[in-house]
Amino acid sequence: MLRQISLGTLGISIGSVLTIIGFAAYAGNNATLNLVGFFYGIPLLLGGLALKANELKPVPFSQPTTPQVLTLRKEQATSTQNQIREDITRYRYGQDVHLYEALSFLGLGSTDDDIPVVTGLQETEIDGAYALILEFDSPSVPIDIWQQKQEKMTSFFGPGVEVKVTQPESERIELTLASLQFKIQNSKFKNN
Repeated sequence: MLRQISLGTLGISIGSVLTIIGFAAYAGNNATLNLVGFFYGIPLLLGGLALKANELKPVPFSQPTTPQVLTLRKEQATSTQNQIREDITRYRYGQDVHLYEALSFLGLGSTDDDIPVVTGLQETEIDGAYALILEFDSPSVPIDIWQQKQEKMTSFFGPGVEVKVTQPESERIELTLASLQFKIQNSKFKNN
């Protein structure tokens, strides 16, 4: 719940109310409320404005997650898949794009302006396994660069994750992180 609340908006709202109360108390000669309004309201208002200026909004789901996929998530999702989903579906502050550090480490973009931008995500089932699909706007990093980095991405996002890169449209990349847990369990079951 708190992940979906903008701290900037919250700071601006509470700070504005307290500042208005402070000004009203000043006009009404109420020193106590005046001090509360000025000493708490103005800093909260300024802090809220600063947060709002550096706010990175949550990435939306491009399609709703079905109950079956939610069950798969609980059973098969790796800690990396969960961490990525939780990180990009909440407000972030002081960053230009979601997953900036990971994308920089993987070499997907030579400058800050080249870094691909996560525009959506979806959770789905692929061959009985839970999969998290990240959708990127990637005008500066072509598909062949993404594919060259696929082995590095597999070790970075692993263990227990299979990485697949596709390009459904020009300048749009889909990065699929599929759980290997189901496949490993199935292969053990077949061997017995």
